Amino acid sequence: MSYSSKVRDELTGKISPARHCQLAELAAITHFCGQIGRTDDGICHIGFVTEKEALVKKGFTLLKKTFNIDSVAGIAPEKLQDILAVLGDFDDPVNGLLLKNACCQRAFLRGAFLSVGSVSDPAKGYHLEFVCPDEAKAEQIRQIIGDFDIDARVIMRKKYHVVYLKEGSAIVDLLNVMEAPISLMELVNTQIYKDVSNTVNRRVNCEISNIRKTVTASARQIEDIEIIRTRMGLDRLPAPLREMAEIRLENPDASLKDLGEWMDPPVGKSGVNHRLRKLSEIAESLRD
Repeated sequence: MSYSSKVRDELTGKISPARHCQLAELAAITHFCGQIGRTDDGICHIGFVTEKEALVKKGFTLLKKTFNIDSVAGIAPEKLQDILAVLGDFDDPVNGLLLKNACCQRAFLRGAFLSVGSVSDPAKGYHLEFVCPDEAKAEQIRQIIGDFDIDARVIMRKKYHVVYLKEGSAIVDLLNVMEAPISLMELVNTQIYKDVSNTVNRRVNCEISNIRKTVTASARQIEDIEIIRTRMGLDRLPAPLREMAEIRLENPDASLKDLGEWMDPPVGKSGVNHRLRKLSEIAESLRD
């Protein structure tokens, strides 16, 4: 099961006990994928245009809880008018009177995500979006998300207006707003794993780079010392330089710090650097 499906399953199972929140979520579902049908004998039906079976089930559950409507039985035209008086025209954005409270806004966003939302696998990247049929509905989602101090943006994709988030922290915040704690923790755990993995990789790469530099420098230093030993002999070097040359030849893989500690008396990295640089200058003069 995809991560997006897990989020939808969790949100599907969340139904607010308060009727005003149930109405807000039902309004989101009906305004994004609801439809009204009428039979020849005048009986009306409310349905949902979606391939998501769980969403259809939740939509009818909310209709039952809020208006006592059976998913099979038809609706009298008068009853339908009462419902539309509360929910509003399905083609318009949801009536702001249904979204006055923060709890109702949370429910609205749940319904909107279940209807037109999706989120990418956090192991691959961070992206959550709502694909809306028109600009007004997209702007309503963006504004309500903004009421929770989460920055969402809107772009055009073909004929759709897409509200999207691309920051992992923003997606975590929105999952919290929509009350999906299990999905939230899975995303946070993935974030932690990725952060640790990236930190380890950076350190390993840094170590490899340092080792490569040390090996390259050591090879060049040994080459210089071999030139000196071949063309003039190490015995003709001043005692500090001769000791430095001998220790480097005996320890080709050692760091400057280790080389300095093995000298008598020990010297620091700057002292080792100075002596190796003098050996390099002597070798260069011998090459010339």
